[in-house]
Amino acid sequence: MAISKSYAVFGLGRYGTAVAKELASNGAEVLAVDIDEEIVNEAAAEIPFCKCADVTDPEVLRQLGISNIDVVIISMATDLEASVMATMLCKEMGVKTVISKCSSDMNCKILSKVGADKVIFPEQESGIRLAKNLVSSGFVDILEISNDVSMVELEVRPEWENKSLIELNLRKKYSINIVSIIENDKVDVIIDPEMPLKRSMRLIVIADTAKLRKLK
Repeated sequence: MAISKSYAVFGLGRYGTAVAKELASNGAEVLAVDIDEEIVNEAAAEIPFCKCADVTDPEVLRQLGISNIDVVIISMATDLEASVMATMLCKEMGVKTVISKCSSDMNCKILSKVGADKVIFPEQESGIRLAKNLVSSGFVDILEISNDVSMVELEVRPEWENKSLIELNLRKKYSINIVSIIENDKVDVIIDPEMPLKRSMRLIVIADTAKLRKLK
C-alpha cells in the first residue's frame, strides 16, 4: 500500500538520520534537512531528498514547501532555541503534525507549549521505531518484543465497526492475536469475542512482525 503522507526531518544526527532512512526505506516521501553541508552530503547517499538549510528561517521553510508537508520531525534536541523556533514556524505554516525531540522534561514542556504535537526522548524511543510507527497506517504504537514478534496498538477500522471478533476472524486473516482492548483509557484484557467493535476502541495485538504489512 502506498504511503500517502509526506515527511520532513530537521537535524541529521544519529536519531534524525535513523528516522529519515527508515521512512525512505519504507517508500515514504521524506525531505531531510541539516544546516551542516558535510552531514547533508553524507546523508544524501541513502536519503534521496537532502537539503542544507537553516530551518529557523521562515523564508527558507517557505522555499522548502514545508506548508505542504504532513509530518515534520524536529531532531535538534541539543539546540533548544532552534527546536523551539522550528516547531513554532512549522505550526504557523500549517503543518498538521510536528514531532519534536527533547533532551529533558523541561525541554519537553517548552516544546509542547510552543506547539509540538508530540515530544520524544531518544533514550525511550528509537528513531527506527518512530519511523515504523509513522509509516504503519492505522498503527498507534509498535513495540518490538523480539526480531520476529511485535506488540501493536491499532485503531478500529471503519470496516470493522459494529462487527465482532468472531465475525472478523482477524487471527486467520492477519495472523494477529488480540490481547486487550482500550476504550476511554480503560484496558480490558477479558475480551468478549461476540462484542461489536467501536471506532472509539483501540486494539492491542501480538503479531508476526513480517506479516504486519498485511494490516496496512
